[in-house]
Amino acid sequence: MTARPTNAHQALVLKLLRDEGPNSRARLGELMDLSRSKLALEMDRLMETGLVVNDGLAASRGGRRSHNLRLAPELRFLGVDIGATSADVAVTNAQLEVLGHLGQPIDVRAGPVAVFEQVLDMAAKLKAAGLAEGFDGAGVGIPGPVRSPEGVPVSPPIMPGWDGFPVREALGQDLGCPVMVDNDVNLMALGEQHAGVARNVKDFLCVKIGTGIGCGIVVGGQVYRGVTGSAGDIGHIQVNAQGHPCACGNRGCLEAHFSGAALARDALTAAESGHSGELADKLAASGALTAADVASAAAAGDNLAIDLIREGGGLLGQVIASLVSFFNPGLVVVGGGVTGLGHGLLAAIRTQVYRRSLPLATGNLPIVLSELGPQAGVIGAARLITDRVFSPA
Repeated sequence: MTARPTNAHQALVLKLLRDEGPNSRARLGELMDLSRSKLALEMDRLMETGLVVNDGLAASRGGRRSHNLRLAPELRFLGVDIGATSADVAVTNAQLEVLGHLGQPIDVRAGPVAVFEQVLDMAAKLKAAGLAEGFDGAGVGIPGPVRSPEGVPVSPPIMPGWDGFPVREALGQDLGCPVMVDNDVNLMALGEQHAGVARNVKDFLCVKIGTGIGCGIVVGGQVYRGVTGSAGDIGHIQVNAQGHPCACGNRGCLEAHFSGAALARDALTAAESGHSGELADKLAASGALTAADVASAAAAGDNLAIDLIREGGGLLGQVIASLVSFFNPGLVVVGGGVTGLGHGLLAAIRTQVYRRSLPLATGNLPIVLSELGPQAGVIGAARLITDRVFSPA
């Protein structure tokens, strides 16, 4: 098992080297406000553990040049992002650079045992490719509420058979390393914060639209999870009291009206009723419809597909407008599988937010699409586990 730092100073050094890359002792001392002697002591202890190594000479600042320091290059972390219909698995180094990435379709309704067989198979393929001999830790995201910090799913609406399953314990035994588990949208937010569009933003919202809809909330640079881990479950905010039934048992939830599954349902209705020739052709060709088909039809100029995106984006925009008025974030990031709907979706969201929220909250508020795509979740998962491994034992 990877050595752990023994105090807060060592933990801060590791996280600075993770987030900022190799750095000189002098610069680290400035960032930490530590005396040279105290910093030297902590650095020597970290080098003894093998977590930190020398990395060439630093740029001259006058006087004798010191060595740059970096995290040990052989450290390896596994990032796992499980969605309702697909899973992504990646190996990163300690600076969370993705060294290898695999993704494949899965059905989360098959249950944790079947899903983790596929995840472990992808991890084994990455190891066999020479990317890792073993893992120093693994982070896992799942598409449902997670009781933190135990890493246990709690009554996830779209995940039958997962309630109470000991994800952290089971995967930890299989992988032979520490494991941390969180909701997938929280990990997407961590990924965007580390390497994406939210790199320098301390307070932002990260909305993920896939089979379900969730929101990662970052406050002061930290993910806010709430008292029991269920913060950000915006997919079950009601948008229509007489609306569609939802998997959670209620009616008219945002998720029941605009998500990957809801778009596929509405597209099927439109195709079967003859209101969309483009979607009818796609249904005839493949026997089923997806949110990607709606995006493709809209790009081809199909009016009904364009309306589906505009209406759904408008409902999501209404919910985000309420969140913006309440939270006053510095940025809203929109990601997930349904973002293939592109700028038509973004325009519908922006229209509602800028119209409904006060100018003080929206006057300098960017609302943007994620640029990391499926890597946001796996980078966030690696960030989650390194936060743990780089904390005092």
